[in-house]
Amino acid sequence: MTTLTRRNALFAAAALPAALPFAAPAILSARPALAAAPQQGVATANFHRVKLGGFEVTTILAGTRPGDKPQETFGMNVSAEEFAAVSAANFIPADRSFTFFTPVVVNTGAELVLFDTGLDAAATTAALAAAGITPDQIDIVVLTHMHGDHISGLSNDAGEVTYANARYVTGAVEHNTWSTAGDEGFDAKVVPLNEKFTFLDDGGAVVSGITAMAAPGHTPGHFTYMLESDGARMALLADTTNHYVWSLAHPDWEVRFDQDKAQAAATRRTVLGMLAADKIPFSAYHMPFPGIGYVETNGDGFRYVPASYQLFL
Repeated sequence: MTTLTRRNALFAAAALPAALPFAAPAILSARPALAAAPQQGVATANFHRVKLGGFEVTTILAGTRPGDKPQETFGMNVSAEEFAAVSAANFIPADRSFTFFTPVVVNTGAELVLFDTGLDAAATTAALAAAGITPDQIDIVVLTHMHGDHISGLSNDAGEVTYANARYVTGAVEHNTWSTAGDEGFDAKVVPLNEKFTFLDDGGAVVSGITAMAAPGHTPGHFTYMLESDGARMALLADTTNHYVWSLAHPDWEVRFDQDKAQAAATRRTVLGMLAADKIPFSAYHMPFPGIGYVETNGDGFRYVPASYQLFL
């Protein structure tokens, strides 16, 4: 009988690599083949929650959309050569895009405040459910502006209101502008809720710690919001900047959906410059999910720095 000692074990381990190439075929042939697991497609989590002072901030992935010909949307005033060069330098294709739609829920400890409602009610409420939130728990719905991808989740196709227990907040200028525009989406989604709305001007408060900031250009009354709790701040930029390279890094590039393109570019420079100077984190509706990051100056433009664990601490 052979006694296994520590020395014998070490000798056996030392000899193993030399023997393995000869033994491997026998080992592998003894194992039955396994059925291949089916591929399930590209996916990501649909909510992300961080801490901001005494607040909890949850970004909700309410949908995504692939697209082509992105220069026609994000680089209307630059050459194809410049657009392609900037895209290549940032490791993204110049002929395809991928858009995220990201409402935000702020739990102040006293209220649940939802910013924007996504492309449709079903997708947004499904993402809210994954985050442990039901529509009836939403106390306040804030609309940053009235484009369809921000208001369509207010109700379903049958006209049933999604957030039945909520009151609604938006900018006075924004609501007044769209009230006379004859827009079918606004008339179907927003007008039936008019009696539940409170209207803000620049600097108005949704609740304590959530302040409206005028950021016109994308639409006439487009608002961003500043969150403040226990000395911590975060900005919710909505559609101030619509892409982390083609819009944020190059704020003067014209965006098709900006109604006043010169004003939108000026707003981007002002807002992003403030965030960079004060090192304030932000969330924006179309940033790569989970849509939270920082911005720093970079030459004549800016650079997006995705948040890592800063807001988990």
